[in-house]
Amino acid sequence: MTDVPVDSGASARAAAPEGLSLAEEEELRSELAKVEEEIGTLRQVLAAKERHCGELKRKLGLTPLDGLKQNLSKSWHDVQVSNAYKKTQETLSQAGQKTSAALSNVGSVISRKLGDMRNSATFKSFEDRVGTIKSRMVGSRENSTDGLHSPSGAGDQPPQDNAPF
Repeated sequence: MTDVPVDSGASARAAAPEGLSLAEEEELRSELAKVEEEIGTLRQVLAAKERHCGELKRKLGLTPLDGLKQNLSKSWHDVQVSNAYKKTQETLSQAGQKTSAALSNVGSVISRKLGDMRNSATFKSFEDRVGTIKSRMVGSRENSTDGLHSPSGAGDQPPQDNAPF
């Protein structure tokens, strides 16, 4: 931002608000000039302080990255201690606990239902039929190999039962 000099000429006086006397206007202009001068001085002092700060950081080996890390750490800490973060964390924790309990209940119900199904008459009937089919398959395999001899002379060994049931 640059300092803009105030024109105390006749054109500025013509633009002044009505109701101000010439003396009041001059007093305000004088005060404005002083404030603008103070602002300029403060800018120069601030620039000198920033240069000095940079020199000190350089001598200490502090880099801009270190400052960024520090700012991020402070910001993250500020977020963590905020009420909104705490409330959100608490809500999510409760939701997680409720979800875990619900999934546990669902698992228990499914396990119980599968147990009930395995003990049902329909499943036992199905299991018996599969067992009957298996024994027929194994029995028919044994019967069909009784009269056949393998060319290697290993026909005396019974067939292996690799059925999945």
